[in-house]
Amino acid sequence: MRLRMNDRRERRFENLMDATGEGTKSGALDVAADYYLKMSGDNPAVPNGAVPDLMKQAVEKGSLTPNEIVDILYTDELPVEYSHEWSTGRGE
Repeated sequence: MRLRMNDRRERRFENLMDATGEGTKSGALDVAADYYLKMSGDNPAVPNGAVPDLMKQAVEKGSLTPNEIVDILYTDELPVEYSHEWSTGRGE
């Protein structure tokens, strides 16, 4: 497959390579495509996507905790973590 490149597309691929940590355009495209398929769902690879699941859970529960959101959105392509820390006093 050949892609017609222009300045905008070249910058997009460079940014995608940086964001994914991939060293090649094809590797970055693979990561991005896998992530999109997992998020969107409704496709042969992933029938039930994370975004529709997130919306369904939000409607059913009314609200979600950050930990619940992390559980739904976590993928190997874009790991999601949540931590919460607080303290009182002088913070020595």
